[in-house]
Amino acid sequence: MQKLYEYEILNTPAEESFNNFAKLAAEIFEVTDAAIGFFDKHGTFIKALIGKHAAPEINPYLFNLIKTTDEDVVTGNASEFVHANDQSFLFQFFAGAVIKSAEGQNLGAIIVHGQHFQTATQNQLNMLNRLAVMISEKLETRMAFRKTLRAQDDRLHVLIHDLKNPMTTISLQSELVSRMPGADERTITIAEKINSQSKRMVDNLNQILSSARRETGSFKPQKNKINLRELLSKTVKDLNVISKNKNQAFTINIDTPVEIFGDQIKLQELFFQLLHNAVKFSYADSEIRISHQMAENRVTIAIKDHGVGLNESDLESLFMKFSRLSSAPTQHENVNGLGLITARMFVDMHKGRIWATSEGKDKGTTFFIELPLK
Repeated sequence: MQKLYEYEILNTPAEESFNNFAKLAAEIFEVTDAAIGFFDKHGTFIKALIGKHAAPEINPYLFNLIKTTDEDVVTGNASEFVHANDQSFLFQFFAGAVIKSAEGQNLGAIIVHGQHFQTATQNQLNMLNRLAVMISEKLETRMAFRKTLRAQDDRLHVLIHDLKNPMTTISLQSELVSRMPGADERTITIAEKINSQSKRMVDNLNQILSSARRETGSFKPQKNKINLRELLSKTVKDLNVISKNKNQAFTINIDTPVEIFGDQIKLQELFFQLLHNAVKFSYADSEIRISHQMAENRVTIAIKDHGVGLNESDLESLFMKFSRLSSAPTQHENVNGLGLITARMFVDMHKGRIWATSEGKDKGTTFFIELPLK
């Protein structure tokens, strides 16, 4: 449910792209009826529904068949009646593929059903499973875009907020200059112009910030005391499913208590992006090591993997939007080029630094995140 909320897919209106996925599934099996649904706490939310026999009452029944199986793709040839609203609906063939998140959680399914017996070929079932994967990738990419845009807005608003303070000071100082005893007419005129322009800039900045509050409720990081090891442990736990699929192990070498002040949600998203990248670009049966160093009022967290590594050109363009790197995920996992951009924005919002080092191809990569303790 948490993942579905992150995707912002539940209780949303119909979209042509999802309808096209359903239409393509129906065409693959040469049937008229298909649907896409997501498993919410109340049952199944139907996102797409096409076909002359695609009665809404049939689909929850079929989705429940998918929901209770451990298979990624299921098919059946059996005459079934579904009774609802004093009507009987007949289907004699169905097939469905589970839609999984990037972490391997079952989110929903894409299903087809028909009025006649037929035998699904392995090629058809493979294509249906591929459609389920494409739907998952669409959800991931859309979520990444939204998170990036919100992080960019948040960072911009924080910068605007920080800019207000010196502008307010300039306005006050210029007003004092205009009132200084003995100030000549030219000095007073210049000071008044500075005061007028700086006040206008402050007013404009206030309007932008007020708009941000109306849209999001709050744009500033909500800083609280955070136990760094607990935060990292929770993030690692969220990635357990996909790391186990590659038989990878996380090691957190933080033995002494480390507490920082920051926004829990934004910092967790920051480390999730970096650790998720480490999983994608590391080889199977490898270790991802997390360590830290303290210096004055700052802490530096290092995330070291034993993966494909980066060359000098990669390191220069690492935090640029949609940059093309020489490295690729070790099991062809989906990437959208936005994860590191979002991570950097969250670091900037906490007035920290982020960078990476690598000794070259197949020699792994280490990401460093430096954050102030307060």
